[in-house]
Amino acid sequence: MMKNQNSDRSDTILDSAEKFIRKGGFNAVSFRDIADDIGIKSSSVHYHFPKKTDLGKAVIDRYAKRFLESLGSPEEKKETPQTRINRLGKAYLAALEEDDAICLGCILGAESAGLPGDVQEAVGSFFDGVLRWTSSALAGSKGPSASATHIIGALQGAMVLSVATKKPDALKETIRRLQMSV
Repeated sequence: MMKNQNSDRSDTILDSAEKFIRKGGFNAVSFRDIADDIGIKSSSVHYHFPKKTDLGKAVIDRYAKRFLESLGSPEEKKETPQTRINRLGKAYLAALEEDDAICLGCILGAESAGLPGDVQEAVGSFFDGVLRWTSSALAGSKGPSASATHIIGALQGAMVLSVATKKPDALKETIRRLQMSV
């Protein structure tokens, strides 16, 4: 079965918007930039996403779904909490190394106070989902009791440091140390 052309166009718009947001933040993105990037008219972007808030919410909702799906089950019986936390760390590292960009949740979380309400809520939902996954992943941990908040805060901070210094080593070292702490 073929994908709907409108769905394909929406996905292309979301891909472009995510790329721009991850490189410069929500307020640095315009419908005209997206239209120019993918070779359509700005009105076509507005057709799919009437307001920038609609676009921002759709981008973070899609990112959250994909990010959490990439993590798999946090309760895999054959895995240790260290293995699960390593998987989480690798998801952050993939955002940095494969996409050469900061995690969408990280950039939007940093500018959350200036985001429209619906986008703020979607960013909060992303973090709630990642924190729930991480809490579940820690079940059975015998380490010195790292919490989900500590782990996500450390990964987010290390992501910012790695992007700012253009050195992924800060994130890699944080992942390694977090594994040892659970």
